[in-house]
Amino acid sequence: MSTPKRPDTLEYSFEKEGVSRNIHPRAPVQTTMITETTASWTAAFRSAVISPHEKSDLFERRSFSAQTLRQIIRLDGGGTALRIRLTNRYGRTPLHIGGAHLALRTRGSGIEPGSDTPLHVDGTADFTIPAGGEALTDPIERPVTAGDELALTLWLPDDTGPATYSAVPLRTGYAVPGNALTTPTLDGTQGLEELATRHFIAGADVLAPRGTAVTVAFGDSWFEGTGTTPDTDNRFPDLLNQRLRAAGSTGWVVNQGLSANRLLTDEIGEHALARLEHDVLDVPGATHVLLHFGLNDLGIPGQEAYPATAPIPTAADLITGLTTLADRLHAAGLTTIATTVGPYKDTVFEGYATPEGLAVAREVNDWIRGTESPFDAYADFAAAVADPADPDRIHDDYDSGDGLHVNDAGAQALADSVDLTTLKS
Repeated sequence: MSTPKRPDTLEYSFEKEGVSRNIHPRAPVQTTMITETTASWTAAFRSAVISPHEKSDLFERRSFSAQTLRQIIRLDGGGTALRIRLTNRYGRTPLHIGGAHLALRTRGSGIEPGSDTPLHVDGTADFTIPAGGEALTDPIERPVTAGDELALTLWLPDDTGPATYSAVPLRTGYAVPGNALTTPTLDGTQGLEELATRHFIAGADVLAPRGTAVTVAFGDSWFEGTGTTPDTDNRFPDLLNQRLRAAGSTGWVVNQGLSANRLLTDEIGEHALARLEHDVLDVPGATHVLLHFGLNDLGIPGQEAYPATAPIPTAADLITGLTTLADRLHAAGLTTIATTVGPYKDTVFEGYATPEGLAVAREVNDWIRGTESPFDAYADFAAAVADPADPDRIHDDYDSGDGLHVNDAGAQALADSVDLTTLKS
């Protein structure tokens, strides 16, 4: 249907910027500069972030001082060059980065030393990101491919203040005292901390062929991956990418899921209508969007009020919000694919599942499946993982154990429910 909303460049010259040329020891050294190409900067990895200043204490918040962070990202797509998006979006003080390196990850916190590449921002290795700001590193002119696991190492010499973070990246990160930017492995280092959260990373872009179909998975924990096995890449978007590659597609999916995120109400994270511009419309190269919202709008009010009750949105409220999302996405030229609200009747979280909320979910799902839905297509998540004997609950084979999130097999069932033809340009 569409072309990328805002390709950053169609004719790109590396002669205009300071570039690095390392990273990939397995790739041949590129000796000729790319001076012109029908390519554009395209999102190849995303990590939706939240504020450490929210009222909710669902996730650990933290700061860093005189420490090195090494965090792992796995590319969803490849290209001829790479740049990293660093973020201090919710920081209240400037973020001083005394050095940043990118390398191929081996295992654990280990890197391939020959791939280790210093990163710069505007030609500077030591830089500061303003409070509320983000930074793009200068391009690294080396080929990267889907599935490459990269270790991003940050030296943080000063107190960062409460850190902008991703709550459920399902990728173990590492922090050690002192400057360990170039250390081949942090394993066994005195003072080593393993991190369940990711900090200061918003994404990675690659220089990819113009017109590459890139889908943004914009939703809640069913996209971010809560319930799937950490460090195994068994989230729904990961498994959908496997299907796309197996089918010969040159496109991919990037993950902008936020656990406990809602369509209509802030926390966890800005609500979907508020974060749409930053997390979807500003994603370079985006052509399609997958949506999954509504679960937390229906469940969190009762969970927070338990044992008392709390009002929840009506089906009309959710339908209005979803329609607004569809309208804004269509206005930006993006193909929009809804997913039905997943089942959650037997969740262990007290107060989350109520008869009223389950009835609203059924009504919204009927609307998504119906002819009046504004979406270009839909994937029936609810049907894919429901217990046929009780469709309001997750089938035992797909339940992560909490009755609200799917396990690895459930994530595969969700990926299998998507018609791949709906993700083509």
